[in-house]
Amino acid sequence: MTDSVDALPDTARIRERVVHVIAARTLYDESHLRPESHFEADLGIDSVIMESVLVSVREHFGLSAALPTGPTTIGELVDAVGAALAGTGDDRPAPAAGPLPAAGAEGTGDPVTEAVVAAAMRQTQYQRHQLDLDADLEGELGVDSVVLTSVVAEATERLGLTGADPDAAGATTLRALADALRGLVVAAPGTAAPEAAPATAPATGPAAPAPGRSGTAPAPGADGWDHRSMKDFTEQRDPDLFAKTRSFAGYLRSREKDRLYWYGMPLHSRCGSRAVIFDELEGRKREFLMFASNNYLGLANHPSVIEAVVDATRTYGATHTGSRFIGGTNMLHKELERRLAAFKQRPACIVYPGGYSANLGAISALVKSYDTLVVDRLNHMSIVDGARLSGAVRKIYRHNDMADLERILSRSAAEGTGGRLIVADGVFSMHGDVCDLPEIVRLAKEYDARVMIDDAHATGVLGVRGSGTAEHFGLKGEVDLELGTMSKTLAGMGGFVVGEEEVVEYLRYYSNSYVFAANIPAGVAAGLIASIDVIESEPERLKRLWTNIGTLRDRLLDAGFDLEHSESAILPIVIGDERRAMELGRAVRARGLFCQTVVYPGVPLGDARLRVSVTCEHTPQDLELAAEIFVDAARETGVLPGTP
Repeated sequence: MTDSVDALPDTARIRERVVHVIAARTLYDESHLRPESHFEADLGIDSVIMESVLVSVREHFGLSAALPTGPTTIGELVDAVGAALAGTGDDRPAPAAGPLPAAGAEGTGDPVTEAVVAAAMRQTQYQRHQLDLDADLEGELGVDSVVLTSVVAEATERLGLTGADPDAAGATTLRALADALRGLVVAAPGTAAPEAAPATAPATGPAAPAPGRSGTAPAPGADGWDHRSMKDFTEQRDPDLFAKTRSFAGYLRSREKDRLYWYGMPLHSRCGSRAVIFDELEGRKREFLMFASNNYLGLANHPSVIEAVVDATRTYGATHTGSRFIGGTNMLHKELERRLAAFKQRPACIVYPGGYSANLGAISALVKSYDTLVVDRLNHMSIVDGARLSGAVRKIYRHNDMADLERILSRSAAEGTGGRLIVADGVFSMHGDVCDLPEIVRLAKEYDARVMIDDAHATGVLGVRGSGTAEHFGLKGEVDLELGTMSKTLAGMGGFVVGEEEVVEYLRYYSNSYVFAANIPAGVAAGLIASIDVIESEPERLKRLWTNIGTLRDRLLDAGFDLEHSESAILPIVIGDERRAMELGRAVRARGLFCQTVVYPGVPLGDARLRVSVTCEHTPQDLELAAEIFVDAARETGVLPGTP
């Protein structure tokens, strides 16, 4: 064989690495990815995902020119890569499958580590060479507690650890997770050490579910308490897709029987400082002192807002039955966007069908697989899902820890790949504290990143005019994008993003949750415009809100409750233990006050709490009664010491 022939790329090696990239981008097991597999018909890879695959393949092989968009099968793509390598005169062989770039790891050969890596690849979309065994799971790999649960479940299944319930809560690296699982492999009686297997070996069948992941109710503890939480039903694996639903149903019924889960009870009145709720567990209506509403400025019940909704609905009909591009734009939508931009003091605004879809649409439109999304650990789930949809590298910094944020930005800048977007809640919805926006803005400028702040719970609450976090810190115009929802203070439905004109126009054409979804009805838009009118004409509502916040906060702090670092209308009563938090919530409701009991997945395990929302409609008498109820209920349940 001549030297020139020896220098030609090896087709088998190219195919191996192409398949590896496709698996990382689509979460398929590599065993399913055959040369004849059709991207659309067999694998469901549409044009959007295909573009991401082509970019990743090009980067993986170091190709200077773009790959053709014509290949319809994996074999055709392999041929295209081979032709591209040969056409450039590149005499480098295709990259071989190498070991993990972990410190001191020259091909581990360890089956436990391989199982962990394989699971991490499938659950995160990372390629093998990107998974450093010693990389911090959150800060460097963006693996949060929810994703980690899935990684652990898949790794234990690959290792055949039936009946094992590994404690992965303390694992901060893949190496630490592998060590935890290795201990279980060694300890399992009669379990032979698994042979090293390719990281892509598919599961051969459903493993017997381990305690904590199966829905079969374990024997109660010595105290008679079922110690499972909602986390225990996320990874139950069964050939019947609905098996997990039956398991959860039994758990849910038992929690409801004990009056601990009380979610979704229907209102039978307007939601003001008091509300009538139908108690489905007791089969009767009850009036509650309401501290679970996000109606911070009381606009949902304002006569002008209600009248605007009714008048516009009579004029324009119930809805428009179309997306904004196809028959779904009304003059009121245009006016609403103009008013929101003016209220936020930014050049332009785009309105989405919801706040959740605003985060999904904006993040996935702007951030791609070669970019980096840097997020606070306690961000809202819509930001988490937007990151997943984008396919970007996700880095998680410790909550409001600016030193950790700088560390992540510094590393990302050194890597020099793609752009960076920092996303943080303005007010954190389950904690009530405010992001450190001045430092976020400073670091973004230093490391050439963009910033988006989610003002869902800050709009109408923070700032002299109530326009949000940027106004609160005197940083108007310094934040690239400000996002908000209109279902809270603004008393309607929908979400929005404000920013520079060219960015907003780009979002209109590339946000799938905008382009392919029907918009809010004209009546809702009219009500939102009226809400902005009221905020601007009745500033005393905002002043009254902050008076109420201060009054109740002081009473709760004096009583000894832990409110963390709340600086907003959200006052978290932190309990920690999920059982005790649910029991406190039950005792509070029994006394006629309704607030939210927040457990997993609203907060991580061990961080359960009651979430108290204050509005401007609460009277001094409401606040005094609420404080008394919380103290009495806390003493009854042992959260606070009893009366001497």
